[in-house]
Amino acid sequence: MISKRSSVVVVGSGLMGTGIAHAFISNGFPCWLVDMNEAALEKSVANIHGILDGGVKLGKVSADDASAAKQRLMTATSINESQKEASLLIETVSENLAVKQSVLKTAESVLNEDAIIATNTSALSVTEIASVLDSPNRAIGMHFFNPVHKMKLVELVLGLATDEETVAISRSWCESIKKTSILVNESPGLTTSRMSAMAGNEAMWMLQEGTASAEDIDTALRMGFNHPMGPLELGDLTGWDTRLAVLKYLHSTLGEKFRPCPLIIKMVAAGRYGRKTGHGVYQYDADGKRVPGSGMKGSLL
Repeated sequence: MISKRSSVVVVGSGLMGTGIAHAFISNGFPCWLVDMNEAALEKSVANIHGILDGGVKLGKVSADDASAAKQRLMTATSINESQKEASLLIETVSENLAVKQSVLKTAESVLNEDAIIATNTSALSVTEIASVLDSPNRAIGMHFFNPVHKMKLVELVLGLATDEETVAISRSWCESIKKTSILVNESPGLTTSRMSAMAGNEAMWMLQEGTASAEDIDTALRMGFNHPMGPLELGDLTGWDTRLAVLKYLHSTLGEKFRPCPLIIKMVAAGRYGRKTGHGVYQYDADGKRVPGSGMKGSLL
């Protein structure tokens, strides 16, 4: 069991960092949320408070528990000595190898030698990310799913040097925040990202070719396969810029079946990343809610 006195550092206050930080503070763990961008930090804290307040309104969490969780959240603009005693650090920064390596190297220089250092990468090599560490055995992939407060799965990704103790402790961390973990040997796209990237890319090919409208493609996956969200909706939520980066990596490592659909490339070039920019396959209002009837039609009338 993980002690409730153990603290966590989450680096990156985007969608994933926000969700991961919420998961820890709502399960009793102090958490540092780190981001160089103070405005992004403020937005993330507001979103975390919003999730907690929403839980109170729905009767899923008491007002006292929500207030206590908020008190467990701390913010910083860098990894520093105040976080030295943390038992776990999870980086959720952009899918850029050099950036991730820099974060992990800094973490190793600050944290105690028994702390776990994890990356939330969805496609990059954990072995390569951890290669800059003096002790790569303490590094592991911890791939969470968005939205974190609803999704129960965590992929624990084994790098070449990841040892059994790191795996055991990481599994305990997942259990402590009520997540189910699976073990994945390092492979491009892991399990879920590989399948999701394929589905999202194929859905965009279908949209580009006019096979069906965006709404109907998403409805097909929701109603035909009982998926909670269609592949185009999910792409808008994840961000097509992120999806494109993943597809390019999978294309380079796994071959032609992952060649990005040209429509994704055009959308990213136009800044239509999805919900975070207000426009992707669908359009979104200032509150991030989808505008009815705004889905792309392909070549359909």
